[in-house]
Amino acid sequence: MSAKRKFTNIVSYIVLILISIIWLFPFFGILMTSFRSYKDYGGLTNYVIPKHFSLDNYKFLFSNKTKFLQWYGNTLIIAIFVTLLQTLVVVCVAYILSRMRFKLRNLLMRTWLILGMFPGFLTMICMYFLLKQFGLTQSGAIPGLILVYVASSGMGYYVCKGFFDTIPKSLDEAAIIDGATRSQVMFKVILPLSKPIIIYTALTAFMAPWCDYIFASYIAFGHESSYNVAVAMTRWVWTNDYQGYFTRFCAGGVLIAVPVTLLFMALQRYYVEGVTGGAVKG
Repeated sequence: MSAKRKFTNIVSYIVLILISIIWLFPFFGILMTSFRSYKDYGGLTNYVIPKHFSLDNYKFLFSNKTKFLQWYGNTLIIAIFVTLLQTLVVVCVAYILSRMRFKLRNLLMRTWLILGMFPGFLTMICMYFLLKQFGLTQSGAIPGLILVYVASSGMGYYVCKGFFDTIPKSLDEAAIIDGATRSQVMFKVILPLSKPIIIYTALTAFMAPWCDYIFASYIAFGHESSYNVAVAMTRWVWTNDYQGYFTRFCAGGVLIAVPVTLLFMALQRYYVEGVTGGAVKG
């Protein structure tokens, strides 16, 4: 290897290491703050590593002094149902648009593309009053949020359809010649070859409700038992005891990050394959 190439590699590694440190520092600060007792809080800017490590914040989260476990359970229930239903809807819509040709197909795809450019929160007021008519706000916010997240999920078919387009249609034709129905072609031929995009779709579906604050706070407004963790923990840092609850907020943030981190670490390979495979064709 030439001296110029070695110098370039060294500079590149140094830059990447510096960027990684800058990017990871806030997460490191949150982790360290979560182990600091709220009684020992001296301000985030005074020091990052606590003088005395403590599990007080985590004990508080699991105690009967807070509804954190209920909020965590609400978030988990919403995320699981949305993941299952949204993945099913997206895969079915993507398969139909990729494999079948019918009237107004192109018009439908263009319409969904245009509608997808508008932010979802533009319909928040109308959506709230509509859900309220069916009792799906406040005390009924959990099924209401599931309905909101799943209702328009079919419009997010782009990446999944792109992946299906890369699978040769000759496989479908061979299966049909052998007597397979459309549903059998989908479930026995296409889906076994589509593991990466299914995992990608499921991960993105899981992330949306897990991190959502705007819709969740709007639909569950004023009903504490229907909060998800994002809404409930935001209320913590709005209290007069900001310094005391900030350490507890950090502890809750660490617990929220654990499932997502584990999922991405375990399924990272499939996630990358799903994104790259779905980007080949549009």
